[in-house]
Amino acid sequence: MGKITIVQAINMALSEEMQRDTNVVIIGEDVGKDGGVFRVTEGLQEKFGPERVVDTPLSELGIIGSAIGMAAYGIKPVVEIQFMGFIYAGLEQIFSHASRLRSRSRGRFSAPIVVRTPYGIGIKPPELHSESAEALFCHMPGVKVVVPSTPYNAKGLLKSAIRDSDPVIFLEPSRLYRSIKAEVPEDDYTVPLGKAEVYQEGKEITVVAWGTMLHRAAEAAEGFDCEIIDLMTLKPLDEEAILKSVRKTGRLVVVHEASKSGGLGAEISALVAEEAVEYLKAPILRVAGPEAVIPMARLEDYYMPGKERIRKAYEKVMLY
Repeated sequence: MGKITIVQAINMALSEEMQRDTNVVIIGEDVGKDGGVFRVTEGLQEKFGPERVVDTPLSELGIIGSAIGMAAYGIKPVVEIQFMGFIYAGLEQIFSHASRLRSRSRGRFSAPIVVRTPYGIGIKPPELHSESAEALFCHMPGVKVVVPSTPYNAKGLLKSAIRDSDPVIFLEPSRLYRSIKAEVPEDDYTVPLGKAEVYQEGKEITVVAWGTMLHRAAEAAEGFDCEIIDLMTLKPLDEEAILKSVRKTGRLVVVHEASKSGGLGAEISALVAEEAVEYLKAPILRVAGPEAVIPMARLEDYYMPGKERIRKAYEKVMLY
């Protein structure tokens, strides 16, 4: 079918899963007639009807709370939160209820919901539209966190997330929505959760990244022998894929656009320090956003790790 965008790949995955399983429904603000703020759900209400693609009031807490109740009764809701900065209003529902329902009911109930939301810097919107708070969800036992970085993986990961029996936070890099294209099969396929992918093979530096930063890290790698790992699933983390690569290269650079303190890069660094320190030839480096609130549009490019900052990290680890 030719090359398509991440938006089109996600729309395809949603359509296929709704055809496959009549229990799959979509709920969120403007997801029906308007097709969502980025038009990811465009055409789905016309295809499946307003009872399966449901426009909701503007209440993130209410949307996610309703989805948890629906899931407990056997429905499979796919929630759309318009921007990650709006998800904070529903954080309590995810942390106190969705993540704990299986444990609380001793396995009698679960919360197979998918919460989709655009995240990250790159489209120059107003405040709260460019958040990168993935580490919050990675700190919640019982929740899975997924970030696709290509159209192929976006479709396969979303299908796996919808079929999963636990809550999945599905973070979609808004900068990549329409900026990259790739061939995506029309056939039914899945990409497994919990598995990383070697995006580029190399022998001297292991680079771990996800989402938009995967592509930045790859662009910066020209002239370096980097093995670039696309995490895809941030929780549960594919520890073996990271450790296997670090044992080969002896060097690790982690790149993410969230601020450094308490970010997922710290967890990855700790994993390698605990499990593979004897293989390290250089200090572990993190390239991340500054310790500041994500700025308004004009300063976005200064906040997000750029090609030169990433290259400096590669140069530094190669000095050892």
